[in-house]
Amino acid sequence: MVILGAGFAGLAAARELCGKGVDVTIVDRQNHHVFQPLLYQVATAGLSPADIAAPIRSIVKKHERTHVRLGEVVAVNSHARLVELAEGDFLPYDYLIVATGARHGYFGREEWAEHAPGLKTIDDATLLRRKILLALEHAETLPPGPERDRQLTFVLVGGGPTGVEMAGAIAELTRHSVSMEFRTIMSKLSRVVLIEAGPRLLASFPERLSECARRSLDKLGVEVRLSERVVDVDARGVGLENERIDAGTVIWSAGVMASPAARWLGVEGDRAGRVAVEADLSLPGRPDVFVVGDVASRSRADGRPVPGIAPAAKQMGVHAARVIAARVTGRQTPPPFRYRDYGNLATIGRKRAVADFGHAQVRGTLAWLLWCVAHVYFLVGFRNRLIVGANWLWHYFTFDRGARLITALDGGAVFGGRHDPHGAEQFRNIVTDAPQRAAHV
Repeated sequence: MVILGAGFAGLAAARELCGKGVDVTIVDRQNHHVFQPLLYQVATAGLSPADIAAPIRSIVKKHERTHVRLGEVVAVNSHARLVELAEGDFLPYDYLIVATGARHGYFGREEWAEHAPGLKTIDDATLLRRKILLALEHAETLPPGPERDRQLTFVLVGGGPTGVEMAGAIAELTRHSVSMEFRTIMSKLSRVVLIEAGPRLLASFPERLSECARRSLDKLGVEVRLSERVVDVDARGVGLENERIDAGTVIWSAGVMASPAARWLGVEGDRAGRVAVEADLSLPGRPDVFVVGDVASRSRADGRPVPGIAPAAKQMGVHAARVIAARVTGRQTPPPFRYRDYGNLATIGRKRAVADFGHAQVRGTLAWLLWCVAHVYFLVGFRNRLIVGANWLWHYFTFDRGARLITALDGGAVFGGRHDPHGAEQFRNIVTDAPQRAAHV
């Protein structure tokens, strides 16, 4: 049994197969599993990377028949039942689960990625943290004027849960931390703009909760721009259809694309690159290959697609594993996959959140407490739960974000497989322009 990807779906499948008489090999490009719903907290200096991640080998260390392979998949030969890795090795399989998740989607404008990074990995989060903190440091050395205003402008493209949570977190970071620690820039000088092409935020939530989220962002000072489309992104900011916004930091949260699984498997993907699957989550015509999580396209009974969220990925991973275990042991095959919706949660900031449970809708402090409890509970490992809970308690009483570390300045950083020099470039701008700003400082 080979599982591609150690995200929510892949790990759920591996755990379900433990003790079922199956040898499991997990393949992933990273050696760690990341709790993606809290990546924005790393990007805004609320948590450290190790607080929301754990080594894959540590997670499965008690599963004696589970092995971990660090590697990158480049192809799948379903006829020979072989997975090809970038280093040239081949892994044979009897059953294959593809759970490689999704990446950022720029609607065909991939050149925007250089100037508007998204948030999917630990590297993404630390890159964004560096960009945000360097923008504040740069603005501290600048005299009043357009360039300082640009450095203190943060634009988020996309009004889904990630965009809303990031906008609220950046607003709290720039207002409270700036007012307490910086000397020449004031909290009221920072500008956070959230741009959504649709008519409302959080489109997957009821309209009442979407409006509640918008009002909460307004109270935090976030400028919400609805029904406006981004037509250009460059190093100086973003262009809208009728306006341009100069910004030092642009963050992309408007769309995702599935991993290249469709290409590996030699099948046609939908517009987002997802692969259509059968009722048991297997690939049509290939009962030994299962596709789960963000890379799978499957509709619910009411015709709506299964959402690309962590609970859905876990349920799909478990179901695929149960189908395989039933075949291996000769037991009755489980019924077709049915997604169980346990609700949606989104936080906007301190004591501000919305929760949709279908029959009940919650907002405000109660929803925020539910969000905190749920995210701490689903973290991997007792240590991470304890640390995250303690950090949030400390932040609540002090407003202090202790993970404000600017790293990898000497030569930039690796982002998405590319060398990203923007952190070093921002740092050089601060240092080399210092003499001209000495009088102001």
